[in-house]
Amino acid sequence: MTHPLPSRPRLILGSGSPRRKELLAVLGVVPDAILPPDIDETPARGELPGPYCARIAREKLAAIPAGPDDVVLSADTTVALGRRILGKPADEGEARAFLDLLSGRRHRVFTALAVRRGPLVRERLVESRVKMKQLSPAERDGYIATGDWRGKAGGYSIQGPAGAFIPWISGSHSAIVGLPLSETAQLLQAMGLEIWGQG
Repeated sequence: MTHPLPSRPRLILGSGSPRRKELLAVLGVVPDAILPPDIDETPARGELPGPYCARIAREKLAAIPAGPDDVVLSADTTVALGRRILGKPADEGEARAFLDLLSGRRHRVFTALAVRRGPLVRERLVESRVKMKQLSPAERDGYIATGDWRGKAGGYSIQGPAGAFIPWISGSHSAIVGLPLSETAQLLQAMGLEIWGQG
């Protein structure tokens, strides 16, 4: 006599980022729904980058409608230069200014995760460090011309053309891209959602 397999909870990804969807696929996980929340991501006055990133992930999570047994995953990635938060550039001028600030310096990248199933919420904040080489004006302007900076915290993405500017990182490469694989797998499993099709 065969017994039906227990039903897997639905997974709702609270992010429209194609990078996060691709990283989930590495874990063998395909979201049942993608519901990017629309929240105000303006930093509070004097807010530090790590707490800011964690707050935004938490607020995204709270803004996503879900059933009582659904697993909801949200994330936020923030680039920080010292205490300064470098968000998504509004235009080419701001992207150029961000790259000028980061050029030849080390900075931090925070990625916050928040996962919910019913009343249960779990959070993680992952900090990585990144060094960007000294950019020539031609390199900076060439990168700006690719348009890859659009919608990217700090005005660059390590998995895109700007990866050529990054000689060194310390921490989680996948977190810098947008979703730390180790922590994401742990949180999803803690919520009863197995990875790689198990369970």
